[in-house]
Amino acid sequence: MFTSPEPCWLVVFSRKTCAPSEFACLNGQCVPGRWRCDGEPECPDGSDEAEATCSKKRVQRWLSVVVVIVVMVAVFLWAHRNTPLISLSVLSPSTGKQTCPPEKFDCGGSTNKCVSLSWRCDGEKDCENGADEQDCACPSGEFMCANRKCLATVYVCDGDDDCGDGSDELKCSSPLTCGPNHLRCNTSECVPLMWSCDGDPDCSDGSDEGPERCGGDGVPYPPSRRANCTVGEFRCANGECVRLAWKCDGDPDCKDKSDESDCPLLTCRPDEFQCGDGSCIHGTKQCNKVHDCPDHSDEAGCVNATKCEGPLKFLCKNGECIDSAKVCDSVKDCKDRSDEPKKECGLNECMINNGGCSHVCMDRPIGFECQCPTGYQLLDKKTCGDIDECENPDACSQICINYKGDFKCECYEGYEMDPVTKTCKAEGKSPYLLFTNRHEIRRLDLVKRDYSQVVSTQKNAVALDLDVANNRVFWCDRFHRKIYRYTRSRNLSLDSVPLVDSALQSPVGLALDWLQHNLYWTDSGDKSISVASVDGTKRRVLISTELSEPRAIALDPHHGFMYWSDWGTQAKIEKAGMNGVDRQVLVSDNIVWPNAPFLIRRLYWVDSKLHLIASVDLNGAHRRTHLSSAERLGQPYALAVFEDRIYWTDREREAVFTANRLTGQDIHTLAEHLNDPHDIVVFHQLRQPQGVCNLGSMANGGCEYLCLKAPQITEHSPKYTCACPDGQDLGPDMRGCVPGESINKGHLVSRPIVSVLLVFGLLCAGVYLVWRNWRRNSTKSMNFDNPVYRKTTGEGEEDEIHIGRTDAMGHHTHHHTYPSAGILSQPDSIVESFFCIHSCVKCVSSVSNI
Repeated sequence: MFTSPEPCWLVVFSRKTCAPSEFACLNGQCVPGRWRCDGEPECPDGSDEAEATCSKKRVQRWLSVVVVIVVMVAVFLWAHRNTPLISLSVLSPSTGKQTCPPEKFDCGGSTNKCVSLSWRCDGEKDCENGADEQDCACPSGEFMCANRKCLATVYVCDGDDDCGDGSDELKCSSPLTCGPNHLRCNTSECVPLMWSCDGDPDCSDGSDEGPERCGGDGVPYPPSRRANCTVGEFRCANGECVRLAWKCDGDPDCKDKSDESDCPLLTCRPDEFQCGDGSCIHGTKQCNKVHDCPDHSDEAGCVNATKCEGPLKFLCKNGECIDSAKVCDSVKDCKDRSDEPKKECGLNECMINNGGCSHVCMDRPIGFECQCPTGYQLLDKKTCGDIDECENPDACSQICINYKGDFKCECYEGYEMDPVTKTCKAEGKSPYLLFTNRHEIRRLDLVKRDYSQVVSTQKNAVALDLDVANNRVFWCDRFHRKIYRYTRSRNLSLDSVPLVDSALQSPVGLALDWLQHNLYWTDSGDKSISVASVDGTKRRVLISTELSEPRAIALDPHHGFMYWSDWGTQAKIEKAGMNGVDRQVLVSDNIVWPNAPFLIRRLYWVDSKLHLIASVDLNGAHRRTHLSSAERLGQPYALAVFEDRIYWTDREREAVFTANRLTGQDIHTLAEHLNDPHDIVVFHQLRQPQGVCNLGSMANGGCEYLCLKAPQITEHSPKYTCACPDGQDLGPDMRGCVPGESINKGHLVSRPIVSVLLVFGLLCAGVYLVWRNWRRNSTKSMNFDNPVYRKTTGEGEEDEIHIGRTDAMGHHTHHHTYPSAGILSQPDSIVESFFCIHSCVKCVSSVSNI
């Protein structure tokens, strides 16, 4: 067999001169200098990791360590020069043992390895000997579950299995008793007494609103469950309203699943295929590589039986498929004898010019096959080209650098690559989750697994967001129709403070601009998106048109864009500048009930109806489904993404889950037995990276009212724009506010339309007056005596013939022809013309001020 020579591209590299920041391999190839001696060979000859290359670097590194240690010891001795006795123990580099810095954890033993201190007790073994997961205990005052999960003591013996293994409800001496200002539900829960009979069930069984307590029939449905559903909706047995088209579609949408009860049994004809939702398609559409069923069940389990590929199969010219071992064995296995060609059997085409292959030529019993080395693929049947592994979003955790024949993964600033899992993990303090649980906001540490309560005694907390730098929490209470803020510090915990408490109907989405300190929210009641200063004193409606049921909202303050989901009949996800301009639709296909758009260099969302988690890039392209399963995703509502994990709440399963962001696998339950969980966020300093808020030298950017981030569409885009309160416009300087067009439910009367109405009205009035004067000028009036008629009717009577309008001439005593009345009344006509025009102008002006 012929072996291909050294690829020609190596020769080309030998003539290349490397840049100062690059490392020159022995074969002449150039790689980034930071890859030298990093433990992974990037040069094909491995010269970047050779002993001769790295030994000098290691010596320099040890010398640097020695210098640093000596300087630190000198500083320490100077700082404690007055101390009588100092006991120091300095480890010499000559011992060969690595010294870990204070922010690192020493794995100990023979591993000689340091890992980030925040990785200790995070549930993953980062040290090879597992030392980072040993002797992990809960903080003082917390309860450790049997599964080593930590809980706040308030969750012990509260009637809920918060540990997940039931250990927090064991050894509970007596049934739960409620305080004097609380009501005990039939399910043993405790809710504030003031919540009883308020029209909103707070007990899981609704006993706080039952007729035995509230009288009459009780009030079984909260405000979110309307008494009467619209024409296009179906009313569930529990009072919820869902779309009528979702009834009997095979997927329960009501919490009590009443939309799938009493449904007729769908049967298909013998020549039809029945989809998973019960619908029928023609049998020929099964396994045609096209998804004809809504649930894609027509393409599940399909195998192309006629496929004849691979080195173990041979495709005859007549379409037959035989084993490749039967080729050129002097036996006719193909009926057309195509497996025994006399001229090709025994011929090695690879011996002549490598078969024309650019790299590897593999001889076959009949013909030959060109192959490529690792990292390359066939561009045609003979030529190999580089594979861009970075086109695969699963190739790296964060940054993927394509390299000819290979690729390399790196992490963003603030992250460190785990040497074991090769994933990027955040540095600094351990991250934790915050999520709403209807009556409270809970906290779950993702490393130490601490589980505690942050805010309690809420009526119906839904949307949630954070101010990481100032340790503040913002949320919406849908029942009270208010937006609250909660600030927490080590020494002081402040009660919740209402920020926006007026003109809210149904706030369901909330997001904070942590750079310019503005708060954005969606209101599905009045179908609007609004913004307010972080203290709630200044506010304005940004968008109020073409919104059906706006839900969650997410911000990108560094680039000045906001993203939101809409649950309307035409569901979609939209994007606009944070000042309300440049609005566009990002996703509108294959989307029904989208929620929780989340930004982390891609836009993620959940679809409660389609039971999936998907994402697109920030321009709406390169869509990808991360997880799609009706079993795994009951009714997902909100999600958050951090490192390589996705976290989401599920209202149907009443739990919080997590999965691998890249694969959709490795699904775990983090919190169970919740009470209608909604929003969820991750608290970590890397979630809100700080940036430069360029507002110029003037306070608030010189804006009299609100200063809003402008979308950075091009390099010439403004950094921000000013905004005024509803009903006012920007003045000539575009910073101050002046009285302007009033807003009627968010719809502005356009000035061009008013101008057209004004011109049209004046034109009509002018045409009418010209016609009227023309008619008067062309009209003649005659008045004469009729002797015969006078004799029969009386001397004092006269006969008149009026042609046109002659009212002003009806009683003249002289009986001869007079000039037309239009000439005599010309002054009055002019006055009337001016009066008509004035009235038109005044009328149209009043319209323009509406």
